[in-house]
Amino acid sequence: MARLTLDKVTKIFDDDGEQIIAVDDVSIDIGDGEFLVLVGPSGCGKSTTLRMIAGLEDITDGEIRLGDLVLNDIPATDRDIAMVFQSYALYPHMSVKQNMAFGLEESTDMADDEISRRVKETAELLGIDDLINRAPSELSGGQQQRVALGRAIVREPEVFLMDEPLANLDAKLRAEMRTELQHIQDNLDTTTVYVTHDQVEAMTMSDRIAILDEGVLQQCGTPLECYHQPNNLFVAGFIGEPSMNFFDVERRGSVLVADDFEYPLSDSTAAELGDATDLQLGIRPEDVVVKSAVEADTDYHAEVDVVEPKGDENVVHLVFDGNEPEDGTFKAVIDGMKSVDAGQRVAVGFPENAIHVFDRSSGEALRNRTLDEAESPRIQ
Repeated sequence: MARLTLDKVTKIFDDDGEQIIAVDDVSIDIGDGEFLVLVGPSGCGKSTTLRMIAGLEDITDGEIRLGDLVLNDIPATDRDIAMVFQSYALYPHMSVKQNMAFGLEESTDMADDEISRRVKETAELLGIDDLINRAPSELSGGQQQRVALGRAIVREPEVFLMDEPLANLDAKLRAEMRTELQHIQDNLDTTTVYVTHDQVEAMTMSDRIAILDEGVLQQCGTPLECYHQPNNLFVAGFIGEPSMNFFDVERRGSVLVADDFEYPLSDSTAAELGDATDLQLGIRPEDVVVKSAVEADTDYHAEVDVVEPKGDENVVHLVFDGNEPEDGTFKAVIDGMKSVDAGQRVAVGFPENAIHVFDRSSGEALRNRTLDEAESPRIQ
């Protein structure tokens, strides 16, 4: 059983007498066999959290437990945890087989036959069994990454820790390795904590995502929960590419009033907002309906500023009628087979079942779409 628990974990660094809180009272319960991704912008505390789990950083406060065992004072070498770093850190003078076996040879009294068996089985799992006698310099970046993974897998640990292991790969290979890592984790069923700043990796690989900002846990949930039901403005803006559109609005009765439009609310949506009046309206680009004419109270005139064709879809940058791009743009994602050009006048719709509303002061989500509403409206 490898349930990993972070219980009010805090890390404070002392910088010439100034205290810097890198991780602030983080609590996460990671289930046996779960793939959890820690994600957030640079400096948010995700790698520091991983290093505390590994035993490479001391914990200022709180507890880290593996099952019922408190890890706080256990040296890194004695924790049943294996870590894969962004740097492959392979020994250049050793073969693939020697690199994978070295840790077991140095840190255990395991018999040579057992070490060889583990190395052979792991190499087959990773598809590098035909490279076993090569030196790291003879391998591609993806192959070297597999060797680094294999070095961790042969230990058969209770927990895998991965610190941006795909960051040094090109985009195509990174996408392939994302899928490969998921297959490996499914086969091994080992509890895994994976750190990345790439929210696409977080969305596509994880059972759950833990989103950090300035050392504070903002939300921990499934990818779809974080995408469709963000706790706050930060999560809503960080998860998703292109990111969610936001508009400052003031609530006047059952109408949200912005500089460029007025958005009428149904009675049920208005009731969800309580007494809050200073708000932000959010809508994801794929939920913005682009069409030829205004058809409803929640449709508005706009002009196309820039079109980013991606093949399967177009990201369209829009400005409200009468505005200039410097006044602010918002985005829509439309089908790649739809023709749209810069300068074209269009109508845009914000379907009420797709909108999010946040308290502008606290950032708290007051209204999210529900997961059973998650299918985006089709472009008309």
